[in-house]
Amino acid sequence: MTAVLREMRWWDLEPVMELEELLFPDDAWSRGMFWSELADARHPAATRHYVVAEADGRLVGYAGLAAVAGTGDVQTIAAARDQWGTGLGARLLRELLHQATAFECHEVLLEVRIDNIRAQRLYERFGFEPIGFRRGYYQPGNVDALVMRLGDLTAAAPADTRETPGLQGTETTHG
Repeated sequence: MTAVLREMRWWDLEPVMELEELLFPDDAWSRGMFWSELADARHPAATRHYVVAEADGRLVGYAGLAAVAGTGDVQTIAAARDQWGTGLGARLLRELLHQATAFECHEVLLEVRIDNIRAQRLYERFGFEPIGFRRGYYQPGNVDALVMRLGDLTAAAPADTRETPGLQGTETTHG
């Protein structure tokens, strides 16, 4: 069954946390971090947008975007392992980029683990380009982050939306 995307709500936090801890055991976001992000998502001056993906009655993915002063920042994207290669990551990213346009962003940034080549390929298909590194960004393990930027949001919809088989969930920022 194809996953259905919808806005993340507070009652999604328990299954989001289960997936977060399963996919990112070493650097999972806390419940408080998600609460803080959601608190800035549903009001007239909102600067956050979070979505979940559901399939067969369960949460199989989620993603979030922050937007400040014309710059969007992909905060997180995650897909359950049984969803890798289905195109769910691309659908989640496309939703975030759509919202970045609605937030009137002129660019979108993200960080991705330097060793997550499959995620980098997904971002490159959408037009993201490497612009720098954040040394020791992911802890524990002192793993560097590759900083990527998309400057042209109108060109960010690749024709082929299938993900590379085995695409890992991509926690991008732990701000």
